[in-house]
Parts: sequence; C-alpha cells; structure tokens
Amino acid sequence: MTALTGNGTAEALNDKLAGLDLAGRLALVAELGGRVVFTTSLGIEDQVITAAIGTGRLSIDVVTLETGRLFKETVELIDETEGQYGITITRYAPVQDDIDAYAATYGLNGFYESVEARHACCGVRKLKPLARALEGASFWITGLRRGQSGNRADTPFAEYDAERNLIKINPLADWDIARIKAYVTENAVPVNAMHNRGYPSIGCEPCTRAIKPGEPERAGRWWWENDEKRECGLHVAEAAASPIPAPSAA
Repeated sequence: MTALTGNGTAEALNDKLAGLDLAGRLALVAELGGRVVFTTSLGIEDQVITAAIGTGRLSIDVVTLETGRLFKETVELIDETEGQYGITITRYAPVQDDIDAYAATYGLNGFYESVEARHACCGVRKLKPLARALEGASFWITGLRRGQSGNRADTPFAEYDAERNLIKINPLADWDIARIKAYVTENAVPVNAMHNRGYPSIGCEPCTRAIKPGEPERAGRWWWENDEKRECGLHVAEAAASPIPAPSAA
C-alpha cells in the first residue's frame, strides 16, 4: 500500500476512523502497512487500548517509556498486563550518560526549579527514548482523549506529525472517562491501583500528585507549574526539552 503521509491523508483517515468502534479503528490501522507503534504509560485509557490490541491479536508493537522514576505500581502493572494478554511490552529507558549530564547541569531533581529544567528532564527520560521507540514507524497510536485537559479538547482521531514524519492515531479521542471505566469493568482490564487513590493521570513519581475534587484529570501532573497547558513534550512539539550538555563520546 502507498505510504500514508501528509495532512491530506491524515484527514481522510480521520474521517474513516470516526465511523468505527475501538476494535475497528485499531484493526484498520494495523492493516494499513508499515510499522505501527502504540506507546503506553499504563494509564487507564492506555490499558483499554492494550486490551483491545491483545484480544484482537493485532500486529501492533506495544512499547512503554521506562523513565526510571515510575511508581512501583506502574512497573508491576507492565508484567501483569503482559501475562494477561500474552504480549510483550517493550521498555525503552533513558541513557545513563544523558541522566548524568542532566544531573550535572540542573541537579537530579532540578525539574522543580524551572520549566526549562523540567522540560530538559522530560527530554532525557521521555523524548529521547520515544525517538528510539518510533524509529521506522509509519503510525503512532496514543491514548490521548479530548476530555483529559483543555489542551487536548480538539484531539482528532488521526493527525500528521510533521516533526516525526508519521501519522499519529488517537483511537479514544471521543471517549469520556465514564466510557473508559465501563470498558475496564466489562472486560476485566487490569488497571493501576493508584487510580482508586485519586490519581487519574499517572506519570513519574516525583512529578505526579493526587488531584483534588473538581480538578481536571491532569491537574496532578507537574502541579507546581502555573501553565494550565503544561505537557511533557511527547504530544506538543514546541515543548521539546531544553538542551543539556552532550555526553562525552564513548
């Protein structure tokens, strides 16, 4: 099949996906040709996608970014999910030289001190491993939903990612949290126990807190920052990490 690239093709695919259910959306993408990668953070919406991939035995690579600072509950859920669905979740970790360079510049926990330092940490622990995970991919599946935050309210089902030269697929774009929870219950999907302790969105341990009643789902991420549209940079190109000194050549 002809490679799918560019905004026009993404818009056409977006229209096709809109008329399908979750299983149909994932199956369609899996059959388009080229490498398809799903990046999971093991959050509840990502677990729904993983369950659909595993149940349907779809030809989609499931990967996760093992940042080195995840909650133990998240790490344990990787093994549980692999066992339940008979799949392999490939882990991409940061390079130690990059972590050392970051710590030398900002301090290991310097992300609390400035937005620049926080973006740099996300760059080392998330963006660079993501680049390795997406090498050679034609399609990138994510768990983005319109209801997660105001910054994601216009999330399409398919969009062209010019920075990475691939098409990003958001099969749960139109699902709300009630629908997510119903799917989990009906299909006995394993989820992070922290969701029941006030953590609807779970990232790295130092950068995630439980939310307060009435707060948006992602209010507990980088809570010390004032920008309501704060992101790690995975899904916002302009939020790419600040530069840090390059590690010495091996």
